[in-house]
Amino acid sequence: MSSELRIKAAKGLRAGDTFVLTRRFRQDHTNSFGDITRDYNPVHYDTQWTETKGFNGLICHGLLVGSMICEFGGQVGWLATGMDFNFIKPVYFNDTIECRIVLTQVEESGRAAAQAKFFNQNGVQVARAGLTGRLPVDREKDLLHQMVKQGDPTNKLAKQ
Repeated sequence: MSSELRIKAAKGLRAGDTFVLTRRFRQDHTNSFGDITRDYNPVHYDTQWTETKGFNGLICHGLLVGSMICEFGGQVGWLATGMDFNFIKPVYFNDTIECRIVLTQVEESGRAAAQAKFFNQNGVQVARAGLTGRLPVDREKDLLHQMVKQGDPTNKLAKQ
């Protein structure tokens, strides 16, 4: 079963379409992200450091949290051309983050813009992002539709 996002993208997306993704961030996510990016800022690993900075504990990498937009992009076939993040509040280990993405502009050419807002489990906004990119058009939407009909074999989320 393909993801609902992929199915919707195959049918075509419009300005105003809204998508909501949720993820719980654990310490092992930050550890893996730090290893991949080589970002070993002590704010993610050292409680003395976070205490000195005024945080209530170790915090997740901002771009790790921001990467929630990648699930949206990967499912709808969005090719990113720009991202502008603002990190407002820290995200602590085991916080559950809801990312709300709203398409604000969709052109016939596939060029698109979106706004993403990120909220923790208490409803506090922790980040926001402005996004630009290209959505699938014509033959690309047809191909997405074919992929969905074939069980979407390259999409690991289709198997969940």
